[in-house]
Amino acid sequence: MDRKILYENLAKHLHQGIIGAPMSLSLRGILEIMFTEEEAAIACRLPFENKTLEDLKGLLPEKAESLESILTAMAKNGTVFTQQKPGKERIYRLLPTVVGFAEAPYWAGMDTEKARKLAPLWIEYRNEGFGKELARNIPTVRVIPIDHSLKNKSEILPFDQLREKMLTLKYFAVSKCPCRQMMAYEGKGCSHSIDNCLHFNDMGRYVVEQGMGREITKEEAIAILEEADKEGLVHAIENLDGYLSMICNCCGCCCVFLQTQKLLKLNMISSSNYVSCVDEEVCIGCGTCEERCPMDAIAVGDDENAHVDPACCIGCGICVPTCPATAVALVLRETITPPPNINEFFTKRYLAPEP
Repeated sequence: MDRKILYENLAKHLHQGIIGAPMSLSLRGILEIMFTEEEAAIACRLPFENKTLEDLKGLLPEKAESLESILTAMAKNGTVFTQQKPGKERIYRLLPTVVGFAEAPYWAGMDTEKARKLAPLWIEYRNEGFGKELARNIPTVRVIPIDHSLKNKSEILPFDQLREKMLTLKYFAVSKCPCRQMMAYEGKGCSHSIDNCLHFNDMGRYVVEQGMGREITKEEAIAILEEADKEGLVHAIENLDGYLSMICNCCGCCCVFLQTQKLLKLNMISSSNYVSCVDEEVCIGCGTCEERCPMDAIAVGDDENAHVDPACCIGCGICVPTCPATAVALVLRETITPPPNINEFFTKRYLAPEP
């Protein structure tokens, strides 16, 4: 098959995922780096659902003898998910762009030629259509507020109780932040730490098995979140009720979601149900909250008081802990919007028009 047609077909197949891959010049370059021609031809026929090796041999009989070794290599490369639970057959599925082969080359934190080549392509791809794809009809991730930033601690909503959610998890892993590494390769990095991309349960086991991260304890995971709070990083999880496989700790200068939302004015990330509120009677106009805000939603005005733009505020709460006058707090928004369940999310994604 013609090389150009092969990668176009792969892009079309990937675009059928819950987070698609609109074709562009940058995506073509990304796919050529991430998939050999043989892997691309196989990926065009791999499903996004879990399948055993025997299932896939039935789909690819001409590759039956070499398929296991090819899938193993693709899993190590970050384009195929694989897992084997005790007493069960190993399963495989094609990984989408996010969470998937967009991040996989960076999770281990290795400075490689591949990672450096991919960085400018992924950054440009945001502008070429991937940003719009991530925001299509419904954001793919949502903000979890820092609970001790709430003015009224009793108002923490059930779906925002991050610590309680983590108590239900069985496996914890950490890897390096892909977004900050990409920007650093382009000379646009920041000073925030990168060892804080958290994965749980099945995805956690995958990144550890493939050498992309390390297993940690629940206590270590909580400590990482607390350090992220101090740094002023935003906690972001999947925009699904009752589901938690990862926590990103995002900065406004590098994060694909936060940065793209600011630059392209797209609805990239679902705000929390809280908004920052300033008590002007005690505000001293120091500007600390303005400096901390990742979305430029708070600024000190001519009256030497901090003022919040509710439309820009994502309700993360990182403006609160460092306020020397304790003048800032999160309060509930007038309208509470719970995260969608998985059926609602999939329906909105699949029925949304192409961006």
